[in-house]
Amino acid sequence: MSLFEEPKIEERAPLAARMRPRSLDEFVGQEHLVGPESPIRRAAEEGALGSVILWGPAGCGKTTLARIFATYAGAHLEEASAVSCGVADVKKVAAAARHRAQATLLLLDEIHHFTRTQQDALLAFVEDGTLTLIGATTENPTFSLAAPLLSRCRVLVLKALADDDIRQILRRAARELKVAVTEDAEAHLTRWANGDARVALNGLELAAQLAHPATRIEPELVSQAMQRPMTRYDARGDQHYDIISAFIKSVRGSDVDAALHYLARMVLAGEDPRFIARRLVILASEDIGNAAPMGLLIATAAFHAVERIGWPEGQIVLAQATVFLAASPKSNSAYEGIGRALADLKQKPAPPVPDHLRDPRSKLYEERGVAPDSERTESLYPHEFGGWVAQNYLPEGHGLSLPYYVPIPSGYETKMKEFLESLGRAPGGREAD
Repeated sequence: MSLFEEPKIEERAPLAARMRPRSLDEFVGQEHLVGPESPIRRAAEEGALGSVILWGPAGCGKTTLARIFATYAGAHLEEASAVSCGVADVKKVAAAARHRAQATLLLLDEIHHFTRTQQDALLAFVEDGTLTLIGATTENPTFSLAAPLLSRCRVLVLKALADDDIRQILRRAARELKVAVTEDAEAHLTRWANGDARVALNGLELAAQLAHPATRIEPELVSQAMQRPMTRYDARGDQHYDIISAFIKSVRGSDVDAALHYLARMVLAGEDPRFIARRLVILASEDIGNAAPMGLLIATAAFHAVERIGWPEGQIVLAQATVFLAASPKSNSAYEGIGRALADLKQKPAPPVPDHLRDPRSKLYEERGVAPDSERTESLYPHEFGGWVAQNYLPEGHGLSLPYYVPIPSGYETKMKEFLESLGRAPGGREAD
């Protein structure tokens, strides 16, 4: 068997391999890409999709989709991983492809591991049509792939599978295994899978082996199979919302120990780390804001980190972010400010932008039938005046309910408040507009 030859699926193959869909009708998830009416699906079924990069988290169906695309295209499929192959291997595939009447599709997993030089070598075969490329990656292709290669491929963004998708896959697999899975056991498998079908299927298969000769899978067997403790936590019920609510309120209230307590409960329950990180990013802007502007950077970095590493190491990242945010000064002035501005505009018509702030190429001048320079008052450039100059930025006679932004003396926002006051722009000191 060659480096790229696909092994036949035997009965002893892992459940995840045996359950791999062979058509888009069997495929579960990614409705935004391959739903019944999507243009991507139509192109794939017509064999006209061309070279693509599949970008998404592990277990979301990248390899499965690639194989299905190859089937619809009637192409000869070659599979490889960029971790273990190189340019020489790709050249062998390309040489064979030139002597094959059938089109050749190369599925290159973990394509981000190819260096720029290796990608350039691959580009030549894609560009001349020798190979149709399907690259699979968990890394953002904008940063991990060379621009010339990226420009010749369509990037398809896959999402982690939704809980309903995982449940559908588990139920289909349970019928294959001829086992009954209790509702609680299914809920635990779904939550711990965290959008990864492979994790869910591997957990189900091992639980079924542990249950043998019985054919009923209980939560305790799932706990043994997944090597995670059972906890009183229902990701679909009140416990899910109660714990995350208590967690966020503890961080907002600057109680570090309480925040870590609720974080630990979510970690042990197998909560989706991205869900926790997402809430921390929101909190960093809503409740901390410019009192500690580093909070948003740390929360965002934590979100990207847990996307890549998941559990259990992700708990360390989330703990660091949680401690920093809980121990930071708090301000919701930015949150309140945008709320006031939005409410104002929902109640009143938006006033026109002052002429001196408009783009000189604005269509407004064309509609008036005059040249821009004949009517336009020049905007003052602050840097020509040492960084700031008194100038009107709001529409004249705007009738807006100002101020929107009300800084508070907390953390770094104290300095922002002092700066704005020195310019006469803080509440109580804004000059007349």
